[in-house]
Amino acid sequence: MATKPTFSQEISNLLYAAHGSPLKACIQCGTCSGTCPVAEYMDHTPRRLIAMINADLKEDVLASNTFWFCASCYHCSVRCPADIDITGAMYAVKRYSMWNKTYQEDLVGPVFSETFVKTIVRSGRSYEPILAPTYMFSMGAKEFIQEAFNATKMMLKGRIPIIPPRLKRLKNFKEMISRIIPLGGSS
Repeated sequence: MATKPTFSQEISNLLYAAHGSPLKACIQCGTCSGTCPVAEYMDHTPRRLIAMINADLKEDVLASNTFWFCASCYHCSVRCPADIDITGAMYAVKRYSMWNKTYQEDLVGPVFSETFVKTIVRSGRSYEPILAPTYMFSMGAKEFIQEAFNATKMMLKGRIPIIPPRLKRLKNFKEMISRIIPLGGSS
């Protein structure tokens, strides 16, 4: 009988499948955290998050905002002396979090990501009038009204389409997506 993989193994498997760099190789030098331009806004630094993943602290990792705040700038990955794709690890935790629906409720990132994927699956393209409100509602009333005003002006000038553009071979695209999405669980 096969044993269930630990959280650390699950994240490492997601990362390895995409990038081939094991998190266990982390030497905890802190280069990633010192390089990260958004570390001050994170619950845990990238170095700490990797240590938590390696220690199988699943609930603590998934309750963190760290992987959602990652700017995907790749500074950490480029400078890592152990050659770990830390940005890839952040994406792996995001995927795991989305697939298992375990994330902080007050974050915009998960809602935006889910809306983005659903929009792509539905029409084959991103469509700003559907995506933008998921972000704008989190900003506050004044900012929302200003952004809605700007979006309306852009629509009137033809900069944002009123009707979402469709892919020419949408059926083929949806068939391809149906083979990919189940790999990550439900969507």
